Amino acid sequence: MTFRSVFIAVFIGTALIVAAILINRARPPIETAQPAPEYVRASGKCAGCHSKETSAIVHQFSMSAHARAGITCYDCHYPQAGQEQFTHNGFTLAKTLTALNCAQCHSTEYDQFLKSRHAAPAWAAVRGEEAFTPEQIAFSEKYHEGAVKRPPNELTIAQWEGVLELGCESCHAIGKPNTDGSIGSCTHCHARHSTSIALARQPETCGQCHMGPDHSQLEIYNESKHGVLFNLQRSILNLNASPKNLTTRDMSVPTCATCHMSGLEGMNVTHDVTERLSWWLFSAISKKRPNYIMGQEAMKNICLKCHAKPQVEKFYEEAEVVLHSTNKKVQEALDLVAELRQEGLLTPEPFDEPIEFLAFDMWHYYGRTAKHGAFMGGADFVQWHGNYELLLHIVEMKDMARELRAD
Repeated sequence: MTFRSVFIAVFIGTALIVAAILINRARPPIETAQPAPEYVRASGKCAGCHSKETSAIVHQFSMSAHARAGITCYDCHYPQAGQEQFTHNGFTLAKTLTALNCAQCHSTEYDQFLKSRHAAPAWAAVRGEEAFTPEQIAFSEKYHEGAVKRPPNELTIAQWEGVLELGCESCHAIGKPNTDGSIGSCTHCHARHSTSIALARQPETCGQCHMGPDHSQLEIYNESKHGVLFNLQRSILNLNASPKNLTTRDMSVPTCATCHMSGLEGMNVTHDVTERLSWWLFSAISKKRPNYIMGQEAMKNICLKCHAKPQVEKFYEEAEVVLHSTNKKVQEALDLVAELRQEGLLTPEPFDEPIEFLAFDMWHYYGRTAKHGAFMGGADFVQWHGNYELLLHIVEMKDMARELRAD
């Protein structure tokens, strides 16, 4: 191509661009102010204003699976039975969206969620049973006896309202009862406008709540071989794959959702995150869940997608050894506090004496950490963040008990 022909091509291209700009400037505002075509397809009339006022959420929704399926903003924001309403630019909308709005299409997932500890037991662990209806309590108690029919948490009350609302409730609101009779919100895991499966598969999504000294699942996962491999291979995994058709080609490395929820190669998909668990690991003294055998076999079937059967069996045997030894250390601490209270050396009120905090730490921090570490492949959490702290604290508690008895 000669210099002259290149010059002509560039000149014509530039002229066309300039002409397009001039023509567009001459269009009336009613035309130029309209949202881009992808926003119109995704969101309909709502995008006309919200692409200016809250542009990020319109963009998020336009990229979502809901948008690709032709679902509009109004499909989700339409008020369901029992929801407060308001009128907005000719539309009647729900004041607050809840799990009930999602359940109009995802009823199976919502029903599974209601059976899990993410539902009513999560909120009751902080606030107790007061906000729930008798029907909600009866339903949850069938699956988690004593987890909802309980008083408010004494420790959270002692920390005052500001801490309670911005701390404890930020996570436990996943099971908060709503005024429309539903429980919880799906957006804790999927996000409100992205409604993303990939987001729910990210370990960091679960780690928004499952982290820290009292339930160190995210830190344990990151330390484990699973976490190291995931961080290495994240870019080649298909995080958007359908949970019902998930294969090891999509997810050759597991995240939280792979093991606890997804239908990996024929496994059933579930939003009951307790379905594949066999022990109450979070309890002070861990006991077998009612579905111990079924839960453990279901989880082992996930493990067998990558590991040989002898390796899986050995892993569970060794984890249960840690569980039983941890139970013994925690029980010793709880018994010591009970003896001191019986002897009249402690007040009846909780959390007003140092030894009570140490006893609480024994199970709520270090006991949980050791047990979760054992079942998730976190060696450092089994030992240094777990059993070492248990050993240290029981020695400190015995010394404090000797001083109380001497006084």
